[in-house]
Amino acid sequence: MRILAVSGSLRRASYNTALLRAAGEAAPEGVDLVLWEGLGDLPLYDQDVDAGDLPAEVARLRKDWGRADAILFATPEYNGSVPGGLKNAVDWASRPRFEAPLTNKTVAVISASEGQFGAMWAQADLRKVLGIAGARVVGDELPVPHVHKKLDSEGRLLDEELLERLRLVLENLAREAAPLAVAV
Repeated sequence: MRILAVSGSLRRASYNTALLRAAGEAAPEGVDLVLWEGLGDLPLYDQDVDAGDLPAEVARLRKDWGRADAILFATPEYNGSVPGGLKNAVDWASRPRFEAPLTNKTVAVISASEGQFGAMWAQADLRKVLGIAGARVVGDELPVPHVHKKLDSEGRLLDEELLERLRLVLENLAREAAPLAVAV
């Protein structure tokens, strides 16, 4: 089972990217969690561009996301919602209609922030946007508040309970995606 991990943060020292790396360490047997990078390389969604020759970065996103058996998203919260770069990637991956990489793709969403709510608004918004884009959003919400206190100086997860919760998110995501797994 190949699960793509997509961070909504472009920051080098991103807490959400660190959370995805920790999820990779917690991945159950048979689950290969692969961190996808390229969010910052995507042009802004433009339907005119989408109707012509696709930029290489967009073609790569559609290929990579389409080949994944499932996708685990981790989002920070910017101004109470999803960062623009992540929303832009979802827009590109939601097209062409009925053939898009997100069509019927099994996905889950987690989030982290330094604040007391763990980016739960962004998580809720991203779950809604992904569902409207055609994805199968599964699992419970997992906001991680005060994430900076749960990581060491190298970005490794210190919280065993959170590591177990990440493992459960991946187990559920893999189980839900198994019937629809992509044959590559």
